[in-house]
Amino acid sequence: MERNTGNGVSIDEQALRNALGEVAGDRLQTVKVAGDTATVMLEVGGLERLDRDKLEMAVRDAARKAGVGDLRLGMTAERKSRVIIAVGSGKGGVGKSTLSANLAVAMHRLGRKVGLVDADIYGPSQPRLLLTEGRKPEAEDNKIHPIPSPYGVPMLSMGHLVQPGQAIAWRGPMAGNALGQLIDAHWGDTEIIVVDLPPGTGDVQLTMLSKHKPAGAVIVSTPQDLALMDATRAIGLFEQGKVPIIGMVENMAGYICPHCGEESDPFGVGGAEAAAKTMGLPFLGRVPLDMAIRRESDAGNPPAAGDSPQAEAFLSIARSVLAWLDGKR
Repeated sequence: MERNTGNGVSIDEQALRNALGEVAGDRLQTVKVAGDTATVMLEVGGLERLDRDKLEMAVRDAARKAGVGDLRLGMTAERKSRVIIAVGSGKGGVGKSTLSANLAVAMHRLGRKVGLVDADIYGPSQPRLLLTEGRKPEAEDNKIHPIPSPYGVPMLSMGHLVQPGQAIAWRGPMAGNALGQLIDAHWGDTEIIVVDLPPGTGDVQLTMLSKHKPAGAVIVSTPQDLALMDATRAIGLFEQGKVPIIGMVENMAGYICPHCGEESDPFGVGGAEAAAKTMGLPFLGRVPLDMAIRRESDAGNPPAAGDSPQAEAFLSIARSVLAWLDGKR
């Protein structure tokens, strides 16, 4: 909505909100425009004085560039208790999305109010994993509402906003803005948001670190050396962003033949645990290379929601993550 100012210049309230969101992220609470005056409320809980001053300067500068003549800026220290847990990997194909979905479901089963964001903007898979394909989120007050899943975990994904199979060819800033819409949604009383990051160390990861500041990160790797090398790069990115590493998960660790019962290790075994020990990081556990996990996940039935032996691997990892999180509060 455009508001006409006294000097003939129109201020687009949504454009102003977008501009301020670029510099303030989820700390931007409200934006109101009347004439050439904008009233903005920021949430600054947990920020040091210098960081608050920098944020204020950035917001004032963005407002000025957007045509605001008089900015009335208020700040509150009421920080939301919601925390973000990022799940990352150095490369694709290590089962990170399956781990993210099952981790969220397992934490919900352990009594927490958990949401899930599929931040893999270019290859969203969570709608299938949590059986929410084909559904569109509703919007209210310029924010979208998460889509409830059958497993008690509300979620949002770019897969809910585009047509199935549609290619997304966006540059970094557009992908970062999309991530902001997913995280800054109407999450209600959700305590924890698990964010399934895309593989690698690109623009979406950098946006997450700079604007949304996860409480901690879980790193997923398979046991072989090449995957561990890539995981090390992901760890380095989080450490540069001063995001604590909760620990490492070794996925696809051990395969039991459904016909003969013989166990083998096509990707090796113990590599992630050894790497975690070398780097002084916690090892959160292993998830086996199991046909049941792949089959149930493809069908939108996450194993962590059931009582199968496969569920215990995810529940054990969830307990470790929650113990770490509770210890930080």
